[in-house]
Amino acid sequence: MDQLASLAESVAMEEDSENQSIKRESSVEPDSSSPPSPKITARWNPSEPCRPSVDDAPIFYPTNEDFDDPLGYIEKLRSKAESYGICRIVPPVAWRPPCPLKEKNIWEESKFPTRIQLIDLLQNREPIKKSTKSKKRKRRRVKTGYTRRKRDSGGDTSSSSDGEGKFGFQTGPDFTLEEFQKYDEYFKECYFQAEDHTGSKAFESKKFKPKVKDIEGEYWRIVEQATDEVEVYYGADLETKKFGSGFPKYSPGHLKCEADQYSKCGWNLNNLSRLPGSVLAFESCDISGVIVPWLYVGMCFSTFCWHVEDHHLYSLNYLHTGDPKVWYGIPGNHYASFETAMKKRLPDLFEEQPDLLHQLVTQLSPRILKEEGVPVYRAVQRSGEFILTFPKAYHSGFNCGFNCAEAVNVAPVDWLVHGQNAVEGYSKQRRKSSLSHDKLLLGAAMEAVYSLWELSLFKKKTPVIARWKRVCSEDGLLTKAVKKRVQMEEERLNNLQDGFSLLKMEGDFDIKRERECFLCFYDLHMSASSCKCSPNRFACLTHAKDLCSCENKERFVLIRHTLDELRALVKALEGDPDAIDEWASKCRDQYPPQHQRVKEYSYLQASSFSKSRGSSKVQQREQSNLQSVSEHLQSDLTTNKEVQLKQDGDQNVNCINDKSAVTDVKLGEGGKFDEKKILVESQNRHSVSDVGCSDMAKKLDGCLEGKDQEAATNRLRHSVELLSTGSLVVKKLWCSKQAIYPKGFKSRVKFLSVLDPTKLTNYISEVLDAGLLGPLFRVSVEDYPTENFSNVSVEKCWQMVTQRLKLEIIKRCDQPVSSLTSLQPLESINGHEMFGLISPHVIKVVESLDPKHQLEEYWNQKAVKLFGAEPTKEEEKDDTEKGGASDPSLDRDTRLLRGLLKKATPEELVMMHGLLCGEARNTELTEELSTLVDKMEKSP
Repeated sequence: MDQLASLAESVAMEEDSENQSIKRESSVEPDSSSPPSPKITARWNPSEPCRPSVDDAPIFYPTNEDFDDPLGYIEKLRSKAESYGICRIVPPVAWRPPCPLKEKNIWEESKFPTRIQLIDLLQNREPIKKSTKSKKRKRRRVKTGYTRRKRDSGGDTSSSSDGEGKFGFQTGPDFTLEEFQKYDEYFKECYFQAEDHTGSKAFESKKFKPKVKDIEGEYWRIVEQATDEVEVYYGADLETKKFGSGFPKYSPGHLKCEADQYSKCGWNLNNLSRLPGSVLAFESCDISGVIVPWLYVGMCFSTFCWHVEDHHLYSLNYLHTGDPKVWYGIPGNHYASFETAMKKRLPDLFEEQPDLLHQLVTQLSPRILKEEGVPVYRAVQRSGEFILTFPKAYHSGFNCGFNCAEAVNVAPVDWLVHGQNAVEGYSKQRRKSSLSHDKLLLGAAMEAVYSLWELSLFKKKTPVIARWKRVCSEDGLLTKAVKKRVQMEEERLNNLQDGFSLLKMEGDFDIKRERECFLCFYDLHMSASSCKCSPNRFACLTHAKDLCSCENKERFVLIRHTLDELRALVKALEGDPDAIDEWASKCRDQYPPQHQRVKEYSYLQASSFSKSRGSSKVQQREQSNLQSVSEHLQSDLTTNKEVQLKQDGDQNVNCINDKSAVTDVKLGEGGKFDEKKILVESQNRHSVSDVGCSDMAKKLDGCLEGKDQEAATNRLRHSVELLSTGSLVVKKLWCSKQAIYPKGFKSRVKFLSVLDPTKLTNYISEVLDAGLLGPLFRVSVEDYPTENFSNVSVEKCWQMVTQRLKLEIIKRCDQPVSSLTSLQPLESINGHEMFGLISPHVIKVVESLDPKHQLEEYWNQKAVKLFGAEPTKEEEKDDTEKGGASDPSLDRDTRLLRGLLKKATPEELVMMHGLLCGEARNTELTEELSTLVDKMEKSP
């Protein structure tokens, strides 16, 4: 190390002869065999600190009870901390998660990439074009630039580029964590050593450790004065799925240990984004840096420059280990004034690079920002602490030494208004979005409506249902966000010119390919416009007129939901019972997987869904989300049938696929779309492909076909295990001609797993009380009860299970949805059989609950089956003419039984008499039967 230091000094002396005002610190070129050692000529100047005078951001100390609900706690502190832009959260003393990064195989062996940061040029630099002509500074340069960063996680990011004319960070060497820690220790030891009165370097025997305020003062001296050239390394935006997370992850089959409680904890950043109540839970892809955390490895002075999170999301950063990290935050309501100040103080840089703030390569001192009237707050984050940043809040900072941090985004419902403003701003800037905001908004709305529906049925407030209920009603945050978006959509539709046709959007419209406006990159999940001249080119409603020069009659607009449906969604969120029922039914029928309770993020999330945020949206969305696949599945199941949309009147809009068959739809009075007049000729959506599934699906088909299926069904009837008989409910809906449905009935059956179709698992089937709707049937996976399927029909309940099973098979087989046709045998599964309600041993127990035969519909039908076929229409007519069953006040079953009395043998009459004696409400029929039996017994 001493030789390296001596060499660095000699190099510095040579350069000082050319320019005495320059001190230089640089790093050697990367070595393939070992990481470089720092060459340090710049030194700490304690006499010229530039520590900014700013107020501190608030610090919060949650109790153990507070800490049980991360989103609830964030909601609680929002009113106190949002006006600062950032805040510090210190977990309870007992919360100390183990850090897997410290394990030997990672700490000493895993390499991570770094980038070089030129700290003295973050604020004081000339535009690239001008600086290339200037010879004032003798810095060795490497061609640099930037690539557009798709993601800002927790602040700790920078950019690199290959483009000319733009400043950025070049690639540095690779390190292990152990090597990087040693690199930083040597750097700080050399940089902060003292000088004697003669100016010569005097190494002290005792190492000097600078305080945070010393490092902060020196950092801003370098940034503001730029008299010393200081270059450092930063390991930023490291994908935790590749390098490893600093939080423990749960994995099935491993031995239980202390880390388990932390692997499932909501404050574990691997779980945070998809917690129930986070809108990001409705994003199916594991977007790296947003839903899957990013890791940051810092050294002294390494910097995350001023930036705001993509889509103005919240971010949460946790410091696992190492030296402190200093943060600066600006309140979100000063967003515009901050940008104005930056452009005012750095006009040349913004003139050359208008999107400079998107590149995360520029600092501006808090001192200067305060002079411009922009409030700035400081937070010093230490090991084991969180930093929370709020929507639209610019933040920046630097590291005081070696440390490891991790960050991720989160989106409580209050974020939706900020997210909507963000995508509208992106559209004006013609900037690509990273998320489908409309998909998240609709997903949250449907989840909330389904929660309201469940609440009305069960009168039970779970924490998740309670959270969704709080954001509904007329003044609810979610209701307002959806209402604003619906109004926006209505205005944009009304602004289109006369002649545009209105069509229903295909369910898989934005699943497998990118669907963005050709001009402004606005996401097209809710609606899109196109033309017959270019059916694969789309525009948002704002730029529909700019798509091409064709006549309006050649153009069309695709909509996911009609305006009437969207208005009904708003009413449902406001609490209208009819609208809640309508949309809850839509959730069940059109989006079966979506309306299930938001799953706690766990190891069940397939790693194959992981996508890097830096990749295109096409790549991110190749893995279909279950909601949209389900829509496509519904389309396939209704092939060659008309699909109608509910309108204000009795008119309908029909789904079509052939755009050439579009019928013109004119605008109504005032230039508005009149949905009542919309009628498009229905066409076959597409012919069903004969493409088969993979071997797994074929084997599944084989075991469910022909005699094998019949044998399997017979075995199934005996394999249903009765767990609870339940209690009798004497009401019309609590039985059918097929079975009795006791309240509290519960059974267990083994069937193919919806989580892994290659395995069998146990399902629990239950009969619950749904109030006026009668029984509610629910099927859940025994080991994972959050995987459940509910319906008021016992058959549809198991249809939902088989539908989900088919989707999982298709996903694993990597086959098109059309190949679902090869899985038709799954549709033959009988819901009553799967519940065990028609298994002989179950029937016997259930029937014993009703010894008096009070459930007439079931027992009368049983009598009909016992004594023969139903009478023909001619026989019923003959009975009517003879007066045998002509009384219109009698129900059909009573008239039917009276007809059978005339045809019964003496033995059958005795048996029927015994069956009907318990029917207290059918005394007239019982007396009639008794008279016939008496006559029969008296006759020889």
